[in-house]
Amino acid sequence: MKRCILLLCIVAVLRDSEALRKGSTDYEDMSFWLKSGQETLHRILTEPKNENRAKNVIIFIGDGMGLSTITSGRIYVGQLNGYSGEEYQLSFEKFPNAALAKTYNVDKQVPDSAGTATAIFSGVKTKYRLIGLDARAEYSKCDKKINELSKVSTVADWAQQSGKDTGFVTTTRITHATPAGLYAHVNHRDWECDSDVPKNQRFCIKDIAAQLVEDEPGNHFKVIMGGGGEQMGTDMKMIKPDSNSCTRSDGRNLIKEWQVLHPEGKAVTNIHDLMSIDISNTSHILGVFSASHMPYHAVKSPETPSLTNMTTQAIRMLKKNKNGFFLMVESGKIDIAHHGNWAQLALRELYELDEAVKAATRLLNMEETLIIVTADHSHSFTLNGYPERGNDILGFGNKKLSQEPYETLSYANGPGFFYHRRNDSNNVNETWRRLDNDTTRNEPFYRHFAGKYLKDESHGGEDVGVYAIGPYSHLFRGTFEQNYIAHAVAYAACLKNWPSHCDEAYHRYFYDVNRAPPNSRTNLAGQNTVSLAIIITSLFTLIFIWL
Repeated sequence: MKRCILLLCIVAVLRDSEALRKGSTDYEDMSFWLKSGQETLHRILTEPKNENRAKNVIIFIGDGMGLSTITSGRIYVGQLNGYSGEEYQLSFEKFPNAALAKTYNVDKQVPDSAGTATAIFSGVKTKYRLIGLDARAEYSKCDKKINELSKVSTVADWAQQSGKDTGFVTTTRITHATPAGLYAHVNHRDWECDSDVPKNQRFCIKDIAAQLVEDEPGNHFKVIMGGGGEQMGTDMKMIKPDSNSCTRSDGRNLIKEWQVLHPEGKAVTNIHDLMSIDISNTSHILGVFSASHMPYHAVKSPETPSLTNMTTQAIRMLKKNKNGFFLMVESGKIDIAHHGNWAQLALRELYELDEAVKAATRLLNMEETLIIVTADHSHSFTLNGYPERGNDILGFGNKKLSQEPYETLSYANGPGFFYHRRNDSNNVNETWRRLDNDTTRNEPFYRHFAGKYLKDESHGGEDVGVYAIGPYSHLFRGTFEQNYIAHAVAYAACLKNWPSHCDEAYHRYFYDVNRAPPNSRTNLAGQNTVSLAIIITSLFTLIFIWL
């Protein structure tokens, strides 16, 4: 066994040594690519299907992590590690199964995080900016009767009903759209605290923070970590909140109320207290580490835990349950960085997501753990131009050095427009400031070019990647609607009251009885067509007689 492990380590080192080092022009030859292609083919051909029950499930969400962000992030991380970057692979890109998910909301070509989170976690697509309610509910208007009819349940509900422990970790507010998609039911994603709910709606609905503490499934979460102290009514001294953050007007401190409900739980506000928790003697963890969203990893203080820190402690807490667990981990500030055209910050947040994925795979038995890495939506972010192999991903994309430089990474819209536009020249050919003279380009909050001004850069509408490993990860193949993710998770984990491979009756019906021979299906289709034709003919006959 030891010899096998040693051999694998040697192979891994040799493979890494083949990667193109940064600055090298000794490019790979024909034999390299032929060998590489055959190795990939062999790996895929020999990849076994894991059909164990998924005892544990983790869904990692890179908020706003479209395919252009993943490609740029792969190069960015590779270059930070001393390689050319293009050949680098993020840890989740090595997962054996991958797919594409269609992200549109039922009423929008390009979605938001509320509708997409609802789809991912409930298996039901819904409207733009709605959380936990199907398309019958109205946006920004609560009707108790309609809300009750349109209320959806989520993987968190199903996991709890199946005896599993549940929780989530995020770098945004714990009441923000993506985590709220696990537990809240609300007509407007911005109703995070009571002061943001219109007065004429408060009789009808609770704010998101109150739902988290008071209602199922939120009040049964074993782990809650992220920002959002203002929404929770904390009196702790924290980093100044964002301008769009709300403050409670009802005087409640929901953190203290949570502590009363969970007397053996720990409420923590910094990395020291988080990492010092005696997991074996703690029933729940509530970590609230900032007043609003948590700071970007590139500029956070040493007192603020990283996504990896939070993920590690969440897994240690949840894996105590012999029945397993469900955990959602969100790198939410990829999205927020893109909205500001801060490409470097977005890629750094993706790097941290990848580190959290690595931590999870180290801590858990992958024979019984299903891990899914995906995004809720993309952004108007592009990787363009003709940069040389190994060129700094944050650098210029020019084909010729004689051309006026432009950035490899840019946006279709956003606040970067006015930063780059020159307003001190009457020459039509001097529209944009020269980038090679900009001394701020290496700073984290440098805004990349945007082609049209918007206060906040917009989302993108293309499909997003879905990467999976573990039991029934082979269910994630092809292109599918985003809501399918929840159905596949329920099937893999055998969650209560959902069709699964553990349900013999379901399995027999759909995989034996319903698997008719091809000829039978053709005949059945023909019979259905004939039947439909007869019905239509009869209807037209009746209408003609009636007239």
